[in-house]
Amino acid sequence: MTGAKGEPIRVVAENRKARHDYFIDETYEAGIALVGTEVKSLRLGKVSLRDSYAVIQNGEVFLHNMHISPYEKGNRFNHDPKRSRKLLLHKQEIKRLLGKTQQRGYTLIPLRVYFKRGKAKVELALARGKKLHDKREEIARRDAQRELAREWRGRSG
Repeated sequence: MTGAKGEPIRVVAENRKARHDYFIDETYEAGIALVGTEVKSLRLGKVSLRDSYAVIQNGEVFLHNMHISPYEKGNRFNHDPKRSRKLLLHKQEIKRLLGKTQQRGYTLIPLRVYFKRGKAKVELALARGKKLHDKREEIARRDAQRELAREWRGRSG
């Protein structure tokens, strides 16, 4: 997989449920402030984005509930798996996100964690929650699309 400028990126974890539960309006790339053993666990892919979200506090963005398993060989230097982690964004982006999240229904959720040029990054989404009927509509549309593709293959084969 490659980034916008063609540099390779290695996806470590993806929040697939996020696209099912939210309408994604905008995405941002943010760095993550981590300690050494967290980076090692991340490289091994021991991370979960389930139920994680970001909040803006005192002009800084923090990611909550992202679970990074303790590094096996980390002994006393290990970290708390669910600690809040600071996200690194430009001031302009933070101000824009603050304005948007204060509007009704917007929230910040991580879509995926990846390494780009050796640095851990998070793809952060500005999203609105889906209602149950929206989710059902999407499932029905996907099923109809799948059925159409199946019929199309049946005719041409």
